[in-house]
Amino acid sequence: MNVGPFQILIIALVVLVLFGRGRVSEMMGDFGKGVKSFRRGLADEDNTTRVDGLSHEAKPAGEAITEPASDQTRS
Repeated sequence: MNVGPFQILIIALVVLVLFGRGRVSEMMGDFGKGVKSFRRGLADEDNTTRVDGLSHEAKPAGEAITEPASDQTRS
């Protein structure tokens, strides 16, 4: 199913009629603020995970599990 420019225009008009011009512009402004906040959060996360150029690398779960000591369980 291809969505062409005519279908997008109809959807935009329906949204505009349902919510009004002021509400749509307010929602788009809030959306833009959310995207900016998300990008800042990603940038902050990158800065906090690296200390002095080093990053913490955890071992995969399979390597972290050790074999049970069988001679400790036997008496």
